[in-house]
Amino acid sequence: MSKQNLHKKSDKQLSFTVTKPSQLLDFLYESMKGKGVNKIKSTLKYRLVSVDGTVTTRFDYPLSEGQTVTVASYKPEYKPFYVPNMPDIIYEDDCIIVIDKPAGMLAVATDDEKQKTAYRAVMEYVKAKNKNNRIFIVHRLDRDTSGILLFAKNEETKYALQDNWDNYVKYRGYCALIEGHPEKKSGRIESWLRETDSHFVFSAKNKGDGKFSVTNYEIKRESRNYSLAAVNIETGRKNQIRVHFSEMGCPIVGDKKYGASTNPIHRLALHADRLVIFLPHLNEEKEFKLPVPNKFLFCMKHEKDFERKN
Repeated sequence: MSKQNLHKKSDKQLSFTVTKPSQLLDFLYESMKGKGVNKIKSTLKYRLVSVDGTVTTRFDYPLSEGQTVTVASYKPEYKPFYVPNMPDIIYEDDCIIVIDKPAGMLAVATDDEKQKTAYRAVMEYVKAKNKNNRIFIVHRLDRDTSGILLFAKNEETKYALQDNWDNYVKYRGYCALIEGHPEKKSGRIESWLRETDSHFVFSAKNKGDGKFSVTNYEIKRESRNYSLAAVNIETGRKNQIRVHFSEMGCPIVGDKKYGASTNPIHRLALHADRLVIFLPHLNEEKEFKLPVPNKFLFCMKHEKDFERKN
């Protein structure tokens, strides 16, 4: 038995208790003695690993002391399923499923793309469990924004959340890697947003001319050319965060549309990393969190190397 965790074996699964902070792959490699890295990666790929009851496929899933990691066994009667392009699951119960949407993946279908969407991948995932299962759209993320995206698994939950979204959502947080350094290290940005026929969003000069929007931010880290901002939005307008940072003179890295001059990590550096929401089916608030993407931090730490490559 590993000194770093306790585990017990049943007929159906292995269960381990985390005794110190670690990443999931490292923890499993240390706990599952005799299993190679490829074998362990397969258990993740085929959704055999759960943390505190929630299935995850992330190799770098951060573990905290006291959490329980469960690994389903490979029994002949067990038929794991694999859904191509399925994002990592953050949380799932009978009424909702919360995923980590990758950058570049549409949340829902458009006229130009109907197959490679988060909606389709999650729908295939739930139908693989039961052909009668369905999911329903509650809110959306821009194609180039990664992070927390919630779907309902029945119409009752869909309408309950959509009809009360502004009241039920207590906090919507993002992390953004931006160019330059804002003069104020924290602040509140208010403006009235308008959209042109070409879908370019901007802040109107006159009060009341457009949709009112509020973005709060705090700079958490700085490097020579970049700043990492924690963002909390009070309104969810189209391109809101991108417009507000651009008009501040610090566009989001990779956001060519709104004035960015660099794209070292080849993606828009905006990530939905925190959602606090009241869930009526549980009659309680739940908080969902994701870490800052490693690419954001790596870019700040090794920006000279990126400059040479790009």
